[in-house]
Amino acid sequence: MIADGLDDVFEKSPIEQSALDRKINEHFAGAVVRKDLVKSVKGNAIVPSYVLEYLLGQYAATDVEVGIQEGIDTVRRILAEHYVHRSESELIKSRIREKGRFRIIDKVSVTLNEKEDVYQASFSNLGIGGVLVDPSTVTANQKLLVSGVWCLCDIEYFHGDDSRVVPWILGSLKPIQMANFDYQGYLEARANFTTDEWIDLLIQSIGFNPEMFGRRAKLLQLIRLIPFVERNYNLVELGPKGTGKSHIYSEFSPHGMLISGGEITVPKLFVNNANGRLGLVGYWDVVAFDEFAGNKKRTDKALVDIMKNYMANKSFSRGVEPLGAEASMVFVGNTSHTVPYMLKHSDLFDELPESYHDSAYLDRLHFYIPGWEIDTIRSEMFSSGYGFVVDYIAEVLKSMRNFDYSDRYQQHFTLGTDISTRDRDGIHKTFSGLMKLLYPHEQATAEEIEEILRFAIEGRKRVKDQILRIDDTMSAVDFGYQSLADEWTAVTTLEEDEYPGYYHRGRSGMSADEAVMEPERVNASVGGSSSSEPTLLPSEPAQAELFQGQRDFVENQRGISFESLLMPYLAGATVIELHDPYIRLSHQGRNLVELLAVIAAAKDPADEITFRLFTLLDEDPDYQKKQLQMLSEIVRAAAQQGIKLEIAKDPGAHDRWIRADTGWRINLGRGLDIFQKSDGGWFDFGSSRQEFRQVRAFGVTYIREHPLTQSVSTH
Repeated sequence: MIADGLDDVFEKSPIEQSALDRKINEHFAGAVVRKDLVKSVKGNAIVPSYVLEYLLGQYAATDVEVGIQEGIDTVRRILAEHYVHRSESELIKSRIREKGRFRIIDKVSVTLNEKEDVYQASFSNLGIGGVLVDPSTVTANQKLLVSGVWCLCDIEYFHGDDSRVVPWILGSLKPIQMANFDYQGYLEARANFTTDEWIDLLIQSIGFNPEMFGRRAKLLQLIRLIPFVERNYNLVELGPKGTGKSHIYSEFSPHGMLISGGEITVPKLFVNNANGRLGLVGYWDVVAFDEFAGNKKRTDKALVDIMKNYMANKSFSRGVEPLGAEASMVFVGNTSHTVPYMLKHSDLFDELPESYHDSAYLDRLHFYIPGWEIDTIRSEMFSSGYGFVVDYIAEVLKSMRNFDYSDRYQQHFTLGTDISTRDRDGIHKTFSGLMKLLYPHEQATAEEIEEILRFAIEGRKRVKDQILRIDDTMSAVDFGYQSLADEWTAVTTLEEDEYPGYYHRGRSGMSADEAVMEPERVNASVGGSSSSEPTLLPSEPAQAELFQGQRDFVENQRGISFESLLMPYLAGATVIELHDPYIRLSHQGRNLVELLAVIAAAKDPADEITFRLFTLLDEDPDYQKKQLQMLSEIVRAAAQQGIKLEIAKDPGAHDRWIRADTGWRINLGRGLDIFQKSDGGWFDFGSSRQEFRQVRAFGVTYIREHPLTQSVSTH
């Protein structure tokens, strides 16, 4: 916690390496790069980011500031002196001729000339071809024969009398993007990282700071990578603008293609009957449709029909012979309504064009990413830590498309028996993708496997539950899994837990009016928890009927506040005792103030309440001084509202709980620190109302015990 405090008070140095960064450099030297350096070196060079990252990984992968700056200067010098701009190709040719030998950066492709039995290279920007290449060079860099490789080359010029001989000579060739990689070495290096460390490495590789994301938010980001690691994976993400839905598909991998949803045609996507040329699905691992949403958009019915067949059978036909392809399909778009609005009036596919708002098409989708859970991208969310060079991780993911991890959960769990084949396929593909991303070495515990299995089921359930709203002929499915001990676990979606009345509208004979009233009743009871136990509203006086037991809340859930969570159990109390060792930082002090404000608002203005806080002081003298000053101000402010705040040292170390002389004890898994950090400022609704904030995952246990008395000791 002291480290957390330091992070809050001081901005992290852009060159400071964390323990994770040092570990990354130790096990992946040369394959990682500091993610904030790319923009600083790119300049006006029209060169792919993965080339820049590779260069930075070679020259600036160090934790010494001088070394980093020297590496940046080296990369800039290499680009300035050797990168070939197409507009300057003739100038570079002249320079090679005059000097006899010159080093360039260009994209090199190699073909085999069968007539002469030689390999010949062509240079994309320099505009020359037919350059002889030694067979050993091709053998060592086989991507030269496939899609071409960006290289640092020494080119020589020698003009002879025979005009048939190409005057350009390849003196040397050094790839500056991954031409080969050691997959076994990748697996062995993975074993040196914990699961949390590995997830953070992947998040940094995407370009984000993992400290800004919770566990669920990280997994949602990684779901976006599954199309690169799974063949024929169909993914949809709908949500508000500015959440980075399309970023990964445009920048993360040279194997993905991002296109506007309105620009695609059948010939461009599948096959052109006029010339027999294969479309995008035949050449790319991932085809992503940007701006896919828009229920008023006009769509090509023939395209929708062919897409349905391809998404289901991995093949397509336009009147000739059936063709197969492996490209995954991703559909991303913006929503214009809130989740409860869509659930009340339509469904979570409400924004899709009419032709795609079809149960047959939707049933082909394997996972629905709830884009409304993902925070709007802000500058402070970008990483200054080390992540994989894009080209390296892209090749790793591509190679793993050949593997199938979909059955790895079966040694611990089995899916529900009424889950259909199509539902099962969707769950299997997502589970397999997450296993490849997180546990490629297959060393996962039962708990870790359960986490990603549950996540895979939730994503498919979100699809299927919305289809049931559209197509009454489809049967409802009981989504869940069973352990080897025959313990059944039902899986719900987060929006189902938050808005159960709206979510299940029309599913159980509920009238429209009942559907509107139901969520208001349920959400008022302890934050809309998924528990089926009855909970009374705070205004209901019969405390004997208040819920007893454990409640768990998931990351990103909304609709939760201290008022609904605690006040039913604290109402009428005159003595309240809170044990929370971490009331140190400003946001933790704010949590305490908000609880005290709720208590003050609920009591009679003429009454006084004793509130005892047991906490710990920061060990650092400077931070302790700030902490004491903050607590003193809270004591004075509370006294003005009739609350006598007494502060003492917490003897219970890390235990967090609250109890009152009403006879209730509430064990708080995270103490008061249940809300995610937000930087929306005063214009963010969450700054005024807790119900609008997203929470971190936490649990609360309500225990009925003997009433707390005034004689409780102050330590």
